[in-house]
Amino acid sequence: MNEAFFPTFFNSYFIAFGVMLGGSLIGGLAAFITGEPLLTEIAKIASRVRIWAIIAAIGGTFDTVYSFERGFLDGGTRDIFKQFLLILSAMGGAKTASLIIDWLTLEHIS
Repeated sequence: MNEAFFPTFFNSYFIAFGVMLGGSLIGGLAAFITGEPLLTEIAKIASRVRIWAIIAAIGGTFDTVYSFERGFLDGGTRDIFKQFLLILSAMGGAKTASLIIDWLTLEHIS
C-alpha cells in the first residue's frame, strides 16, 4: 500500500461501481443481441458480477490476505483496519450500482 489511503478508498468505491454497471450493461447488450430479455438479463448479470467487482476493486485477494497476515502476525492493526475499510468501500460501490440497476430494471417488483 504505497499509495495514500483516501485516493485508494475512493478508487475502490468507484472501481466496484464501474465494474458492476459496465459489466451488467455490456452483458445486457450481448443478451439483447442473442434475443434474451434485456432487463432480466441485466439484473441477473448484476447479481453474478457483484463479488468480482469487489475483488477487482481491492486489487485481487492476495494483497488483501497478505495485509491481514502482516497485521495479525506483526501487530500492524492499522493495516488490518485500512484493508477492512477498503473492502467496505468496494462493497458500498457494488451495492450502489446494484441499487441503480434494480431501479432501472424494476426486476424486484412482481
